[in-house]
Formats: sequence, structure tokens, C-alpha cells
Amino acid sequence: MKQRVLRLAIPAALKHLLDIVQILIDMLMVGVLGVAALAAVGLSMQFMMVIQALMSVFAVGSSALISRYIGSGRRHRASAVVFVGVWVALAGSLLVGGIGWVFSADFFHWMGSSDEVTLLGSGYFGILSLGMGLIFLDTLAYSALSAAGDTRSSLFIKIASAFLNGGLNYLFIFGHGGFEAMGVEGAAVATVCAYGFSVLLYGGLLLKKGGVLGLYPIFNRSDLKKMITIGTPAAVERGVGVASFLLFVMMIASQGTEALAGYQIGLRIEALAFMPGFGFSVAAMVLAGQYIGAKQYEEAYASGVLSAKIAMVFMGSVGVILVAFPEALIRFFTDDASTLQQAALYLRLVGIAQIPLALTFVLSGALRGAGATKRSMQISIGSLWLFRIIPAYVVMNLGGGILGIYIAMTIETFIKGWWFWRVYRQKEWLKI
Repeated sequence: MKQRVLRLAIPAALKHLLDIVQILIDMLMVGVLGVAALAAVGLSMQFMMVIQALMSVFAVGSSALISRYIGSGRRHRASAVVFVGVWVALAGSLLVGGIGWVFSADFFHWMGSSDEVTLLGSGYFGILSLGMGLIFLDTLAYSALSAAGDTRSSLFIKIASAFLNGGLNYLFIFGHGGFEAMGVEGAAVATVCAYGFSVLLYGGLLLKKGGVLGLYPIFNRSDLKKMITIGTPAAVERGVGVASFLLFVMMIASQGTEALAGYQIGLRIEALAFMPGFGFSVAAMVLAGQYIGAKQYEEAYASGVLSAKIAMVFMGSVGVILVAFPEALIRFFTDDASTLQQAALYLRLVGIAQIPLALTFVLSGALRGAGATKRSMQISIGSLWLFRIIPAYVVMNLGGGILGIYIAMTIETFIKGWWFWRVYRQKEWLKI
């Protein structure tokens, strides 16, 4: 079982790392164009976080169904879920993309952006909106292949598309190779082209005879209903999480520019610690669904425990580094003394909480893989508001400052990890 967990988790973790690196490269290349261009792309990424929450409806829903059908040996039924997912993804992308295209400028105005940032951002996000169908299909294909037990192919596809995206950024943003310099809009065109390339490769895998998964052209209404039933709580969980995250950032911003800058830098560094947690979360999600589909309930439970143990070792080790040597990591981003001090405070406190954070990552993934998305939503939202947002707000108003806000965040991470473990070990999720 250990080899199976690692075979799923390592490629998923590396793909997650490439996702982060690709975003950083995009930001660095766009940053050459000026602060307004950087702000425009950065705000667009915030909008995409909301859209990614919506994509959970078909991404998580299809993943839970596919893994269970694969586990029970019903490969054609799993392939039929992919077919249903394609239609759901296309319908959703048409709606979301249409809204994004029509109201992109309004989104930036609502965020209080300057006229220059609004102009650049609406151009960038408008192009992403036109390519929303490709973005949705890419997410569906990755979720489907992972649920079938193939995370390796997605890693290779990501490597190829990341190189293509970087090369097209160089050509389209700055006007090299005979292309007209398109600036920020060039970055958006490069991103959409990279997604299109990924979808072509995924399509080749899904249409290949004898592959791990395929496209079986049967639209099963019961699968559609199950997909929406399972996926909607996951979408609500992510949507509320994004909104709560923005509220938390507003609290930090109220503590001063250095606090906000330190938080943003710390968050970028901590994202690397998320990498193993994300990988083992995917492994736990896939194995939970497949083992339950095969009616091997004890193996389903044990796979989550094993995935959590390995993730805690990896993330706990990173946590030791964050606590002991935060300044060395922060100096890659800034030498400003005040910002460095604020970022170091953040990293030390999140470093302490890496082990319960690993537990949260993995066990929530296992619950989603089993279809227990409603229970996962209840824990995540309940913990976030009862033990982080409200306490942080109270501490802030009592004069606790940035330290008090971060302490509330750290305590909440421990509570959430314990809460997920308590629900997981009761095994009621195995019966869903």
C-alpha cells in the first residue's frame, strides 16, 4: 500500500509545485511591465480562485464517482462519468466565461482598482474568460485521470504546457519572434494556449484505446445528480474559504503595509510546504474511493492513515525549517528589515502548525474521495469561522495586533486537524 500511496502522491505534489512555479514566472514576466500590470494580473488570480471553487462541483463530484467505479471494476461506467463531466464543464464554462467577458471591467471597479489597473485587468481577464472552456476541461481531465489512479501522465502534461506557457509569454508579452508586443493581454493569450495544448494531450489519452480511462458516450442522469450532490458542498466549502481568506487578509492589512507585505511573502514560501500535503491529499482521495468501490473498507481507512503519516513527516520537516531559518528564506524576496521581521513571525507560527495542517489536507481529501463532502464542508467552514475569523477579529479589536491574529490562525489549524481526525476515526464516512 505504501508504494501505491507514493506512486499517486509524488507526481501530484510535483504537478502542484509546477502550478506554483508557473504562476510565479507569469508574475515575474508581467512585473517587468510595471506595478499596474502586476496588480492587474494579481487581482485576476483572485477572481480565478472563486472560479476554481465553482469548478469543484464537477471536479470533486466526478473524482469521487470515477474512483469508486474504478475500484468496483466498472471502467465503462467511470468513462461515462467523464462524458457527463465534459458537458457539465462546458455548460459551466459558458456561463462563467460569459459573465467574465461582459463584467470583467466591473469586477476591477468593485475592487477599487485605478483606471489603469482596470483597463489592463479587464483585458487580461476578458481573454481568460474567452478560454474558460479549456480551463474547465483541463481541470476535469486532471481530476478524472487522478481518480483512475494516473497522476503521472498529468505531471508530464503539466511540464510540457508550463514550458509552452513560458515560451509564449516571452513571444507575446514582449513582441519577440516577429509577434506584436501585446503586454498583459499577451500573457493571457499564452495561458489560454497552454491550456488548449494540455486539453489536446488529455484528449489523446482519454480517446486512446486500452487507456486507464476513456470517453464512453452515454449521458447517465443518475451520475449527473450524484456529481452535483457530491460536488456542491465541496464548491461551497472552497467558496466560503476564499471569501474568509479575503476577510483575513483585510484584518492583516489593517495592521500596516509591512504586515501585509510580510504575510504575502510568508504565504508564497509556505506554499512550498503545501506541496507534499496536496500530493498525499490526492492519494488519500483516490484510494478511499477505489477501496470503497471494491468494498475493502479497512483498506480505505488504512490508506488515509498511511497517507497522513507520510504527509506529516514531510510537512513536519518543512515546519522545522520554517521555525528555525525563516530569515534565510525571506531574503530571496526582500531585504527590508520590517518586512523581514513580519514575514519571519508568520513563518514561525505556521511552521509550528504544519503537522495538524498535513492531517487536515489528507483526511479532508479522504472524506471527499468517499463522497462525504458535506461533512468536510461542515468541519472546514465551522472551524474557520468559530476558531479563526471571529477570534482573530476579537483579538484585533482588543489590541492584540498581528501576533494575536497569527496565534488565532495557528490554534485554529490544530483544532481543525483534531476535528478531522475525530470524524475520520469514527468511520461513518465509509458507509456513504
